[in-house]
Amino acid sequence: MKNQSKTINQSIITMTELVLPNNTNQLGKLLGGQLMHWIDICAALCAIKHSQFICVTASVDRLDFHHSINLGDAVTLVASINRVFNTSMEVGVKVFSESYREGTRIHTNSAYLTFVSVDNDGKPVKAIQAIPETEDEKRRYEEALQRREARLKNRSI
Repeated sequence: MKNQSKTINQSIITMTELVLPNNTNQLGKLLGGQLMHWIDICAALCAIKHSQFICVTASVDRLDFHHSINLGDAVTLVASINRVFNTSMEVGVKVFSESYREGTRIHTNSAYLTFVSVDNDGKPVKAIQAIPETEDEKRRYEEALQRREARLKNRSI
């Protein structure tokens, strides 16, 4: 039997990738599309780990690029459930670029994605509730509702 609720901390996914030449543009910077791919995978794993069902990407709300990422950097992505609604859930992903040679770590990107839990036939199913515990988790939980309301408002326009 599936769990009825989980703490947010139980579903965090951390993923690390190495930026190789085939991941970069002519300036030796990570391609935005490659980073988007990694973000989607990391967020999907988080949603699946939380819901215990297959989860499909419903939307990418926002993806901010704060700093470029260089060839040879390690990219660490941290995905966490922000809030669960009925069949959908918002996942936040923070991206960090690390140069092990220079000993630096920079927050380069943030993204919000919405996933829907589905059964084996692709039909939406009720998602497991997420329980925020820390102050940061509670803040993200409340902000996720505001973003959802904005998404629904924009969808009706």
